Amino acid sequence: QVQLVESGGGLVQAGGTLRLSCAASGSIFSITTMAWYRQAPGKQRDLVARIISDNSANYADSVKGRFTISRDNAKNTVSLQMDSLKAEDTAVYYCFAIVRTTQLPYQYQYWGPGTQVTVSS
Repeated sequence: QVQLVESGGGLVQAGGTLRLSCAASGSIFSITTMAWYRQAPGKQRDLVARIISDNSANYADSVKGRFTISRDNAKNTVSLQMDSLKAEDTAVYYCFAIVRTTQLPYQYQYWGPGTQVTVSS
């Protein structure tokens, strides 16, 4: 089994910064994709940023130029640096990973429990 655990959420004023981190642990053979999604109250869960194993990344238009995703393949971690935060960035942020486990030669999707980010205006 694989677990994802996020950290770094909290309350920040508009224009401020936060850094989210996510660590994957368990029976991991390899991780192809790692990503951050977010879900605001009453809205669907949307992709914020995604990074694949060669470190190429893509971002939602709403966060381009403000957020930066990075990963450490050796440690199975992914981070999201969030700058110039806006009130509309308020949401629960979820870590996501596509993992090949050590038990079976297949890939599975895993989610973290989420971390709250609140940006006050």
